[in-house]
Amino acid sequence: MSVSFTVTPEEDGRTLKEIFRRRELSHRLISRAKRIGEGITVNGSPARTIDRVRQGDTVSVPEEDKSSLSPSPELLVPVLYEDSEVIVFDKPAGMPVHPSNDHRSDTLGNFFAAAYPGKTFRPVSRLDRFTSGCVLTAKSRYAAAALSGKYEKHYTAVCCGRPQKDKGIISAPIARAEGSVILRCVRDDGKQALTEYEVISSNGRYTLLSVVPVTGRTHQIRVHFSFISCPLAGDSMYGGSTEDIDRQALHCSRLVFTSPADGVTHTVISPLPADIAALAAPKGSFLL
Repeated sequence: MSVSFTVTPEEDGRTLKEIFRRRELSHRLISRAKRIGEGITVNGSPARTIDRVRQGDTVSVPEEDKSSLSPSPELLVPVLYEDSEVIVFDKPAGMPVHPSNDHRSDTLGNFFAAAYPGKTFRPVSRLDRFTSGCVLTAKSRYAAAALSGKYEKHYTAVCCGRPQKDKGIISAPIARAEGSVILRCVRDDGKQALTEYEVISSNGRYTLLSVVPVTGRTHQIRVHFSFISCPLAGDSMYGGSTEDIDRQALHCSRLVFTSPADGVTHTVISPLPADIAALAAPKGSFLL
């Protein structure tokens, strides 16, 4: 396995050593690659760290990557985008990202182990088990470091009722609820949390929303809409009605990131799942 990327215009004329430092490749990785015959290559030919490269050149550095997850080839997860360093999966609702005591073989990690044997599973963004949509995953340590905290997640959600304002920012600190490992709540001594939202449409009972979490607190969107008395439909943990849907109506519909493979900014879209879109059915469909 290897780290591969395309030299960007900003890197044109730089030495490989400068680029490796700029891209935060570890000294250990580069040192090991230099000891391997034809370890570092440019356009498939052996290269030295003192060599200068040009825009558009393809650079590869070998990387030892081992997966400890059990592969589950029977699982099926759509891929929304893929290049040499990045994969964006369209995670279905009900599938955990990581294995646990209760979920040892039915996770995104298990699917990854089957689809990419020998690779280490490195999800950069994460979603709750019952939240669907885009999950950004790195194929190498380098890509994981390059993408960490440098992406935007946009959600589509359906809440019960309708917020007082059609557009706004919910600013309320979030803390762990006393006596619970899982539950979160709004509390003065919590960590700052900001959620931007805009109403897309409403049928009186439910409201379709575009949501962007400015901060990334656990259960942030779910807690914030419960706090303003508009809990997400299906979210029984935070007061949402389960009459028409049996999971929180929350979907990561758009992901924006710059790929370390080519330096290009990509916007990846995940279609709204049928169970969330169907919440409007009794009184007509949402206008998207």
